[in-house]
Amino acid sequence: MACHGGFSLDEKIRRTWYSPEEILAKAGLKEGLVFADIGSGDGFFSLLAAETVGEKGKLYSVDTDSQAISRLKSKAAERGLKNVYAFAGEAEDVVFCRGCVDVVFFSMVLHDFHDPVKVLQNAKVMLKASGSVVDLDWKKMQMPFGPPVQIRFSEEKARELMEQVGFHVAKVEDVGPYHYVVTAKGR
Repeated sequence: MACHGGFSLDEKIRRTWYSPEEILAKAGLKEGLVFADIGSGDGFFSLLAAETVGEKGKLYSVDTDSQAISRLKSKAAERGLKNVYAFAGEAEDVVFCRGCVDVVFFSMVLHDFHDPVKVLQNAKVMLKASGSVVDLDWKKMQMPFGPPVQIRFSEEKARELMEQVGFHVAKVEDVGPYHYVVTAKGR
């Protein structure tokens, strides 16, 4: 179980909101690709992505919570995943590689970064020319859980930030009652 802003992000609860496998499939994730999970927590999406990309693929993961990264590494080891490269740190300071990532992924965290524009600029540096950046995030509406509505980014704000750093937004779609996904490509 991960904790995000003081509330539970239990896997069973999250799966009532959306299908992580469907989100990753729509992101184009498949065997042999490179996936970067920015703000990964303890690996809800990271581990699924690592299994999907397989031995020929690679999973990069970063989160500020070193204990969450330790849990992610332990879970990866338990599953025999050797393609997981997880680090504790600030996303504003992280560029795993240049032009080598197929999918840069944010799960409900874009609003949490001190400088989301810098984080998206880093994503652009890491992304292959054919790659995608995917932001799964909270809808900007009142609900009994999740981060305070005033710090959430609307779909329009997420789109605006991506376009500000030179991404072309390919699609914006609802994912269940509480979340949306914005998918963008480099220009």
